[in-house]
Amino acid sequence: MFAGIIEEIASVLALSEREHSLGLRLSRPQSFDDLSVGDSIACNGVCLTIEEFDQTSMQFTIGFETLQVTGWTVESLKNKKFHVERSLAMGQRIHGHLVSGHVDATCLVKGKRTLGDCLVLNIELPKGHEKELWKKSSIVVDGVSLTVNDIDGGIFSLCLVPETLRKTCLGNLEVGSSVNVETDYYMKGLLAARGDAHA
Repeated sequence: MFAGIIEEIASVLALSEREHSLGLRLSRPQSFDDLSVGDSIACNGVCLTIEEFDQTSMQFTIGFETLQVTGWTVESLKNKKFHVERSLAMGQRIHGHLVSGHVDATCLVKGKRTLGDCLVLNIELPKGHEKELWKKSSIVVDGVSLTVNDIDGGIFSLCLVPETLRKTCLGNLEVGSSVNVETDYYMKGLLAARGDAHA
């Protein structure tokens, strides 16, 4: 479980194509000083398991289901920067919201505009998960916990404040960029209990 508050940005060091999976080696941030094999790390909102690590790198396998949901390929991940976050420890403050690291969909950025020192992004609603978003609900975009400002038709908007722009790569997104989206964890549970959720 994560909070959607990005700790660091990691670079891709190596990729290996495997049968129905990809091997991913990311740079290890210096602040990640308490790692163990088997730890969960959110990488652009995707919960991945550390298989091995050294002083400068962390190794993961991206499984078939994750590849299906994200559309990631060796080509699309080359030179990519990843928002990384270690899993929550009991007793920590939760500054974002509870995030599972299980991406629901990939969505396209449909608009981008500067508003003072903030950036407004318009993103298409994740198909099949529209009921899980509403004005002022929480959403995760590439691992970042954000608040939905508004929903208009098939588009939701986000306002990124300067601190978010400083700590993440979201300001580099362009119209047409694809992002990983995870909708509100608790709303999904509520809708499922009512038999009204996307399977």
